[in-house]
Amino acid sequence: MNAPALRGSALASYLLVAATLLLVMWQGLLSGLLCVCIGFLATRWLARAIGAGLARLRLPRPGTAGALAVLLVLLGPLALLTLGLSQSRTYILDAPEQYRELLNFIARTVLELRDKLPPDLAAYLPEGAQGVQRMVASYLHAQAGTLALAGRAWLHTLLFAYVGLVVGSLASAAAPVAARRPLAAQLHRRATLFGDSFRQIVAAQFWIAAFNAFLTAVFLLLALPLADIHLPYRPALVTLTFLAGLVPIVGNLVCNAVMTLVGLSVSPTAALACLAFLVLIHKAEYVINAKVVGARTQMAVWELLAVMFVAEAVFGPAGLVAAPLFYAYAKKELQAHGLV
Repeated sequence: MNAPALRGSALASYLLVAATLLLVMWQGLLSGLLCVCIGFLATRWLARAIGAGLARLRLPRPGTAGALAVLLVLLGPLALLTLGLSQSRTYILDAPEQYRELLNFIARTVLELRDKLPPDLAAYLPEGAQGVQRMVASYLHAQAGTLALAGRAWLHTLLFAYVGLVVGSLASAAAPVAARRPLAAQLHRRATLFGDSFRQIVAAQFWIAAFNAFLTAVFLLLALPLADIHLPYRPALVTLTFLAGLVPIVGNLVCNAVMTLVGLSVSPTAALACLAFLVLIHKAEYVINAKVVGARTQMAVWELLAVMFVAEAVFGPAGLVAAPLFYAYAKKELQAHGLV
């Protein structure tokens, strides 16, 4: 094929990739895109590991390793979800008692404030637990629509994430194509560079997750016991912090939210301590993420921080998650053409 046609195919591939990434951000499909990459890489890794095991056992391998890898990737999240729901039954059953304890704690705090504030200001505060309960009920009633939309958004995110796992794992197990047309070849090249960028980000995120898990272990096993606060399931919470920390920013927020709920099952003070830890680690995540990811992807801390701040301003928390990956991919494309 002549040079103008090849240049046209390359330009079309760039435009398609750029349009796809923008569509992912605008339509809230980032979880699906990340899970496509995770499913692809996890299936490849599991297939190699299973294939090596079958070879040592002298068992037939054609197609078996790939099929088993796909099965593990697709059934693994369902098994973890089932296990999590079964383990959270105690917290669900104890929720009314936890709510009453929290309500009484807030009421005591409000009454103390009423005694210390001038009468004109104290008149705006609720009177006792019943007043607090009416205030909470009024707020929840006013925010019912927002809460319903938030729940629906979380459900859609989980659905997109699982569909992404399915797509990635099946794409990984697909038979390789012997020859590709020009546009398909260019798109494959773009996808390969994007996958390389994702692997680098995952390698960097591994150390970030380890650091977060270390801080969480210090907080749960040393700091809280010194304050005579003992949370249940501390080893499980540290493990969850490491696993969820492999997902940039959002994973850290999710595992700390779980930790706050566990703290609430002990006392409101424990929940407030966990919440303060969540805020501190979230702010530190900016610098930690930029430093570690920048070192792994040959990007300066200042440029990655700038991209992360701009992306969060434009796309919200999703932009903060996507910024290191998208910027690393863009820089790889520029480096491939000798532009930077």
